[in-house]
Amino acid sequence: MASGLPLREGDQGEPVRDLQRRLVGLGLSPGLDGSYCAHTATAVAEFQASRGLLPSGSCDQATWNAVIEAGHHLGDRLLYLTRPMLRGDDITTLQRRLGGLGFDAGRVDGIFGPNTEGALREFQRNAGLSIDGVCGPETLMDLDRVGSRITEPAAVAGVREREILRSGPRGLEQRRVVIAHAGGLDAIAHATARALAETGADPVVLQHHEPSALAEQANTLDCDLLLDLEVGDAPCWCAYYQSGDFESTGGRRLAELLTDALAEIGLTPERSRGLRLPLLRETRMPAVVVHLGPPERVVTDPTTITEACTRSVADWAHEPLPPGH
Repeated sequence: MASGLPLREGDQGEPVRDLQRRLVGLGLSPGLDGSYCAHTATAVAEFQASRGLLPSGSCDQATWNAVIEAGHHLGDRLLYLTRPMLRGDDITTLQRRLGGLGFDAGRVDGIFGPNTEGALREFQRNAGLSIDGVCGPETLMDLDRVGSRITEPAAVAGVREREILRSGPRGLEQRRVVIAHAGGLDAIAHATARALAETGADPVVLQHHEPSALAEQANTLDCDLLLDLEVGDAPCWCAYYQSGDFESTGGRRLAELLTDALAEIGLTPERSRGLRLPLLRETRMPAVVVHLGPPERVVTDPTTITEACTRSVADWAHEPLPPGH
């Protein structure tokens, strides 16, 4: 198990060698000498990009977790609901296969939660198996047997989110919106919350230092939307949840609205992107991470940024799906 995270160029020792061995097992070429050299950094960046993480080339906790999860293949272990919840690529495969058969396992997030257990139990009931919510050899045999019927993996999860958004209320009246930040953006977060409250929304401002903890808070609050603000030297960008063939349609819509609104005030953001960042992966509602920059502009012109965020959220509430959905 890796220790001393994050690992970066210049580090040496067994934790680096452990990381390198695991990356080799995933088909990458980081070297195997226990030295975090340029080859290792390049391999880590390639892995991060393939997993929807920001390709920094350094191995932080989220990257290490993703490396571990990538090593799990369906059938390697029993899958069942436990605390903490099991995570891995084997669960992602299971969710896609259940969804492709019409059983709603929820978001394709690689986390064995209550929705995945419920879908698995429904499959077992329909297949005439013991209904124990455990994915073991017998259940896998039946999944393999009917696997040829799968024509559109993960279809159910996407349809469910779109239907919730399509049939939901229009406008912000009494809708709970979480405005989150990790520090340094109190003024913009609270100003956005006040502006949203004036439209009838129920805004909540949360300051956090750990994405998973924020996701748990937002899920507990049962909010309709989450907007996470951060600031840094990199160009402006907005991200929504995407994993393989599944994406959060509502998150994508808000990210696109925010990208257009920020461009209108001269922040020239990059095109919105689908990522698998821990916060986006673990929240149960449409969520967007907004990276604001450069810092000088954020400090000197918070009003226009607040207006852009407020307008985007209001537009999303009136039309939460992209045109054509």
